[in-house]
Amino acid sequence: MTNQTIVTAAMLAIGDELLSGRTKDKNIGYLADLLTLSGIDLKEVRIVADEEDSIVEALNALRGRYDYVFTSGGIGPTHDDITADAISKAFGVPCEHDAKAMSLLADMYKRREMEFTEARQRMARMPRGAAHIDNPVSTAPGFIIGNVHVMAGVPQVFQAMIGNVLPTLKTGTKVLSLAIACPYGEGDIGTPLAAIQKAHPETSIGSYPRYVGQKFSTEIVVRGRSQDVIDAAGKEVEAMIEDIRKAKAIGENQSAEA
Repeated sequence: MTNQTIVTAAMLAIGDELLSGRTKDKNIGYLADLLTLSGIDLKEVRIVADEEDSIVEALNALRGRYDYVFTSGGIGPTHDDITADAISKAFGVPCEHDAKAMSLLADMYKRREMEFTEARQRMARMPRGAAHIDNPVSTAPGFIIGNVHVMAGVPQVFQAMIGNVLPTLKTGTKVLSLAIACPYGEGDIGTPLAAIQKAHPETSIGSYPRYVGQKFSTEIVVRGRSQDVIDAAGKEVEAMIEDIRKAKAIGENQSAEA
């Protein structure tokens, strides 16, 4: 199709607590929803532990493959908050206390009449040359380096940060979708649906099974960047459902006659 722009992204969620199950991630789904609405395709999500080498390896793989990478977690004040160090290593630059971040945090803790401890100063560390992502919730900024956007793991803070980031990003042609209810299970539709997908490569056709009242059914979702191609594939899906209905009716009649 002409006049279409595709922008891709990946997410890297960082934290031992995510992999242990202690913390249930809320940021992946939130980001996916916002990117979809913005016309950015979230193509991959990785979750890694608080291990520098793992973060560096994953980040370098993702940032070279997609237009944008978004990270969450590991930029707090404790010893296991090593995201800034790992990202600095991935880019080959020093990780240092950012002067503007130090000033913001020092002023915030002064207003709260709290000591600006060495641990709290860790939240001002970022790769040399990084730009800030404002944090209207708890002040400590995230940062941007290259195509990587580094944000907090706390959902409220992550959401505030991504809200500041999204208006600055290039966006692509939005993905449209068409949902079609199908009364048959995937075993019935698998082969003809694959043929429809092959005939309409500019669409992505997904099938989502349901099991209600001891009966399988499927929701078929056709996605694409043009309403015309979606509608064309949708008509074939509807024709497929009708063909299956007729075939089953014939089979039932033959069984009854026998």
